[in-house]
Amino acid sequence: MIDFTKLDYLKIGNKKQKRAYEVLTKYKIFEKLSNYSPILAGTIPIEIDIEESDLDIICEVGDNAKFEAYLNQNFAKFDLKIEKITIKEENSIICNFELEDLPIEIFGQNKSTTQQNAYRHMIAEYKILQEKGEEFKQKIIDLKKKGIKTEPAFGLLLGLENPYEDLLKF
Repeated sequence: MIDFTKLDYLKIGNKKQKRAYEVLTKYKIFEKLSNYSPILAGTIPIEIDIEESDLDIICEVGDNAKFEAYLNQNFAKFDLKIEKITIKEENSIICNFELEDLPIEIFGQNKSTTQQNAYRHMIAEYKILQEKGEEFKQKIIDLKKKGIKTEPAFGLLLGLENPYEDLLKF
């Protein structure tokens, strides 16, 4: 299986993955976030992205205020949009900006990155894609192009009642 905790796999991936690697390394995004155990999650690592998909970077954040200040200090020149939200009683922070026409989303939660749902969903989806093959993968992409989010798309094709919860069981 691919080690998604490192970016190396992107170098030999598809066109968008190579572009993501190029931009992330050029701007040293993961180096700057290294104290927060960053992982690229979402659709681009598992090749089910669509044109408007963003680079989802998840981080382990103990102190949201400190993290927000750090983001502003290190990425302010990129016209940041920072939002604080609560997901299942977990304080979270989301930072959006663009690098060379690539939308970036940095998501922080006080939880190990490999324990965050974004990572866990991606791993489950990757395993399902490996098992179900190319035709299934194309159906997911087609649903996403119709505006259906990733987890609900898997839920539709797999008959899952609550895809956000059920995918975590894979």
